Amino acid sequence: MLQMFVLALSLYNTWNRGVFLLCKITNLLIYSITKTLYYKTMDEYKFVEPKTQASIRTIYIDTDTIKELKAWQEVQQKVLKGCDLVLSYNGIPTSKHTLPRALEKLAGLAGVHRIKIHALRHSHASLLISMGENPLLIKERLGHEKIQTTSGTYGHLYPNTNVEVAKKLTGVLTYTPATTSVADYTSNQHTAIYHRTVE
Repeated sequence: MLQMFVLALSLYNTWNRGVFLLCKITNLLIYSITKTLYYKTMDEYKFVEPKTQASIRTIYIDTDTIKELKAWQEVQQKVLKGCDLVLSYNGIPTSKHTLPRALEKLAGLAGVHRIKIHALRHSHASLLISMGENPLLIKERLGHEKIQTTSGTYGHLYPNTNVEVAKKLTGVLTYTPATTSVADYTSNQHTAIYHRTVE
């Protein structure tokens, strides 16, 4: 279940900038984000409009993730019938303090370095960059309003591709070198001897 927990946390951060997600686990590979949850206490929380228009978005989810979410849903439904919250153990959103404590404990059990909950969002973006994904796609998945936010935050992770570009440009243009110049000007004293007057 450690794998499922980390996966859920990653989705939680990728989709919602640190707030809680309400969605149903279905067979679809598409999720629409239309609300975020303002959480103060277990008794005081409410669904609100996302911070920016870009936060309202549709995200495509891979089949492996859907499989893990469904496995979690089966466990969850044994305790909470009909619960639509992904991360919930009692029918209400999980406390924002519960997740960091659980992640710390499970990281210790797994023998891996603990990172903050929000860092999973950055890990997701970093993974996409290492996979060579388009910056605009990453911007949309993270819900950034402007591409400058994405490039400013993650630009240093993109490899310097100047060498690769130079290699790709090699051979793009082909030509046959001239054997005789047909230029009829000799105004440049430094190159005049290289020009030949048109006959």
